[in-house]
Parts: sequence; structure tokens; C-alpha cells
Amino acid sequence: MSRLTPPRFGSVLTAMVTPFDADGQLDLDGAANLAKWLTEHGNDGVVVAGTTGESATLTHDEQIALVTTVRAAIPNHSLVAGAGSNDTRAAVELTERAAAAGADGILQVTPYYNRPSQAGIEAHFRACAAATDKPIVVYDIPVRTGRKISTDTLLSLLEVDNIVAIKDAAGDPGETASLMARAPEDTDLYSGDDSLTLPFLSVGGTGVIGVATHWAGVEMAEMIAAYAKGDVADAMALNQRLISSYDYEAYDDAPNPVPSKVMMNLLGVPVGECRSPMGFAPADLVDRARAVLSDLDRLAELGRAL
Repeated sequence: MSRLTPPRFGSVLTAMVTPFDADGQLDLDGAANLAKWLTEHGNDGVVVAGTTGESATLTHDEQIALVTTVRAAIPNHSLVAGAGSNDTRAAVELTERAAAAGADGILQVTPYYNRPSQAGIEAHFRACAAATDKPIVVYDIPVRTGRKISTDTLLSLLEVDNIVAIKDAAGDPGETASLMARAPEDTDLYSGDDSLTLPFLSVGGTGVIGVATHWAGVEMAEMIAAYAKGDVADAMALNQRLISSYDYEAYDDAPNPVPSKVMMNLLGVPVGECRSPMGFAPADLVDRARAVLSDLDRLAELGRAL
């Protein structure tokens, strides 16, 4: 069914990188500054402690500190907190803590590494949803978790009152179209792959939880708005301008979030480097970042930032 009401958290959210200082410690001032910068540059809100936020290297206490800090920094914008784990008990506890710290919603990823059955996946999400009255975003990313959430399982989960949205990074627009044809009409579908945002809009998508939106939030918002008002040609043209951003945000020698951190540091928004084991940025990454900004006609921003 088609979506009849605006998305709960907005159309453009960034899966925010987690700033670290020179010693690899959590930089909460940097997190506040970054969240403010993102919401001033096209984003309706942010997701903290997700994949791009290096959640796998954060302690639960660090994750909650991020939620508390970012909530205070952007009180009038959406804040969704990653609270996933491959241990259901840990995910439930983190969900409760993130909700208490001020998150507007909770991002729950498929339990990873364990490779549970569909029944186990469903039980996990239902347990997390029961731990809070906050809206839950189900995050389906089989390339990282080792398990695809089946369409039937997703439809069953959408019967839970506070499971209201899906971040789809499964890479199968055809199956996503089948899901949305059967999903409740108020389901929010967020693209978890920036490059599939436009195709997902055509099957009922409501927005993106993005990576390239760190630096191209304005352009992504314009693309979504153009499509929403029926200007498909303009949306296609904007999408074409974003292709170099999609190509830049992750590749084998610089996996996500390495490129995003290089870009934000280049733009004068300090976020430090990634924690191990992500590795250091390739030597040519700054030049690639500059080329991306050139494609977006944004090189002038470098002069203001530096």
C-alpha cells in the first residue's frame, strides 16, 4: 500500500559516524558538533551507534553517552539509537537504556554471527519491542549479519504495535516491493543503501538512513522531495549527481565508515579516525573526497571550512 502520512522520523537521517579523539577515546563534544552540523545540512535527524557509528567497537556505556549527548545537542530533531546485539538479553537491556536516555526510536539489527532461524529472529525482535514503548526500526542487512529476515517474518513483526519501520539494506528492490505491497500503510521504509533510495521510493519507500548524507544530505533531501511531488526527471538528475558519493562511501580498501570520517575531517568537522580493526585511510582518499565535492559543486565549502 502507499504511504499516506509523513514518516515518523523524517525522510533523511544520517547513520552518524562516532567521533574519537587522538587517543581513540569517545569525543562527546565532537558528537554534539557533528549532530548539529548534520541537522543544519539537510538531515531531519540522526542514528547513533549504528554500523557506521562503529557500534561493534563501542561499550554499552559509550553508546548511552552518545544518546544522551546527541539528544541534548539536537532536542528538536529525530534521534534513533542503535541498540542491537547478537545476545537478546543484551539487546533488551540496551534498548531500555537508550529509551531512558532520550532516543525517539530504536534501531534493532538482525542478531549477527549466531545465524538464528526465522523463528529465533522473530522472537528476538519481539523481545526487544516488548522492552520499550518507543518505535522500533528493524534493520535488515544480511551481508553483515549472515541472515536475511524473510518477508513473512517482517510482515509478522509489523503486526507488533511499536515495530513501525524497516531499514532495508538487503539489496533486493523486487522483494522489497513485494513486502511493501503487503505491509501496513503506515510502515516507514528507509533505504539502508544510499544508491537504492530512488528505486525504493518507487515501491513505497519513505526515506533513507544514509551514509553519503554526511556530506550530501541537502541533495538527498531534494531528490526525495522531487520524487514526492512527481518530478521524476528532477529526482533522476539529482540521483545521477550523487553517484560518485555512493561510489566513494565504501570500497574494499576503505570500508564504511573510513571514507565518511575522511570527508568530515576535510570539511572541518573533526571526527578523528576509526577504531581498530577498521584500519587507516588510503593515501588517495582525501583526493577522492575532493572529487566527490566537485561533482556536487561544493568545493567552495572547503575554503570556508579550512
